[in-house]
Amino acid sequence: MNLKALFWASSALVLAMAAGTAAPGEQAKVYRPAAAAKPAAHLPGYNPDRNAYFGDLHVHTKLSFDAYIFNVRASPEDAYRFAKGDTIGHAAGFNIRLAGGPLDFVAVTDHSEYIGAMREAAVPGSPLSKLPIVSGLFSTDIQEIGKAFARIVQASQDMTMPAEFSDKGIAGRAWKEIQDAAAHNYQPGKFTTFVGYEFTSAPQGRNLHRNVIFKSATVPGLPYSARDSADPEDLWRTMDSWRGRGIESLAIPHNSNGSDGLMFEPTKRSGAPMDKVYADLRRRNEPLAEITQIKGTSEVHPSLAPNDEWANFEIMESYIGTNKPITQFKGGYVREALKDGIVMQDKRGFNPFKFGFIGSSDTHNAAPGSVEERNYFSKTSTDSTPVNRNSVPPGGAKTWEGVKFDPDSRGARFQSWGASGLAGVWAEENSREAIYAALRRKETFATSGPRIRVRFFASYAYSDDLAQKGDVTRQAYAKGVPMGGDLPAAKAGQVPKFLVWGVRDPNSGYLQRAQIVKGWVENGVAKEKVFDVACSDNLPLNRATWRCPDNGAKVDITTCATERFKGDVELRTLWRDPEFNPKQRAFYYVRVLENPSCRWSTWDAIRNGTPPNPRLAETIIERAWSSPIWYEPRG
Repeated sequence: MNLKALFWASSALVLAMAAGTAAPGEQAKVYRPAAAAKPAAHLPGYNPDRNAYFGDLHVHTKLSFDAYIFNVRASPEDAYRFAKGDTIGHAAGFNIRLAGGPLDFVAVTDHSEYIGAMREAAVPGSPLSKLPIVSGLFSTDIQEIGKAFARIVQASQDMTMPAEFSDKGIAGRAWKEIQDAAAHNYQPGKFTTFVGYEFTSAPQGRNLHRNVIFKSATVPGLPYSARDSADPEDLWRTMDSWRGRGIESLAIPHNSNGSDGLMFEPTKRSGAPMDKVYADLRRRNEPLAEITQIKGTSEVHPSLAPNDEWANFEIMESYIGTNKPITQFKGGYVREALKDGIVMQDKRGFNPFKFGFIGSSDTHNAAPGSVEERNYFSKTSTDSTPVNRNSVPPGGAKTWEGVKFDPDSRGARFQSWGASGLAGVWAEENSREAIYAALRRKETFATSGPRIRVRFFASYAYSDDLAQKGDVTRQAYAKGVPMGGDLPAAKAGQVPKFLVWGVRDPNSGYLQRAQIVKGWVENGVAKEKVFDVACSDNLPLNRATWRCPDNGAKVDITTCATERFKGDVELRTLWRDPEFNPKQRAFYYVRVLENPSCRWSTWDAIRNGTPPNPRLAETIIERAWSSPIWYEPRG
């Protein structure tokens, strides 16, 4: 088997883990750590008006089956060290470190399926190492490795994987390592860790993955995995049962763009119609969705939003782990799901898709927050070189002339991966309790990588000069609702006012515009519109088209130098919806856009002394998204 086939085999292996049955009682045990010292009333940095904290809730280490295949040997401890600013080693043999400074919070979320098993299979003399299926897996002969991978892929697909790979003792050791690393690295007031894992369901390769995040150190004895059931509804019911035993958690779906329409389909997985009980179950356990990550952005597909000029952002149109094309975009993107949800609420009295937004990386290098365009070094070891990810010509060539594009190559898929994203929350202090509460109430935002801060509030009672007041945040909370909340029905003559506030990342670009994306129900049909609401450089907003003029910011592609004197540090405004109808159910969310900057692939080309790949966008417009605010009409 050649290297390309080897990669496809290892990628397909994770996708094959879609169903199975665990031994009865596997979830009965509960891990309860020793009681910690009671924290002070308020931690350092406490702010009643809430601070912005940035983190990554989607991180894989050597305990993940696929990461170990990709030669990752970094541990959960290493992942937390990296997040706090330390240098760690990359699987490809070089050192890596965050350029933008430490993160505020992180969860290691290794795949629960076969967790820790590959590591133990590599230990000579271990029970797993003696299984015939493992023979050749750790050979130095690439042909032998290929044969071993093929056996494992086939066994996973046929559900004939040896039971030893799902041994509860192996899973328990890995699960304890994750818990111990989170406990050891938690520094209340400075750095927050969460115990978590990934539920990796992918029926027929269609992505239904979720990250499960626990509020505290009290967690189940083992994770509930896709080997127990591939149906997320069973996961949610398990989470409810945990909650009944004092184990609080939430699940975050990701890569809905790779679900081929399944993530937000209009029925239950069984095909049965949704009902209020189902909607409540889903919303109770999944208050958030991951809108952006390395494997693409899931806000909206251009085909679903032809009037949104900024919809075509880091779009990936293939299945996770293969180049098989996606055919169903509806059901795979969050904006469309929000629209479907308010239509269901209007017609049937329930909404299963009422979620806030976060971003995260999905790094498989134990490198949380490694989503900096200039400092992008891959998602896995297999895309760790510019040649492998198609950003520089192969074979040492200095031009792209004569280079043929192979749509089935792994580089074709890697080139669509983006250096994204991060989770943002507004919380009073940097602690598990405060950050988890922010996740629960959906006072969260997502960014494509830069640490752009976004605030969003709505009210009928805001004064027209609120955006200019010194105590703007305190008044915004006192008289309105923040992102993630519901705006109550308007009284006669009332029109809601929306406070929009974005602040640039000082290590990234200046801001060019702030927008509000609105979805509403009109005569039983969902509609949408994008409004520019704040323009940079004192440019006038055209209220006929609701668009800002181009601010003229450019990028020098030969150096990646950006325009220093275009764009704003801060965009802040109070906006009234000019098309508000008090009888129409609606949602609103903010999108803040930076000036154009170089994509990671262009940075690769510059460092290599070659032109950018003509098939790739040379620049991108980094951005941030607030969670929505929903308007609920009377009745």
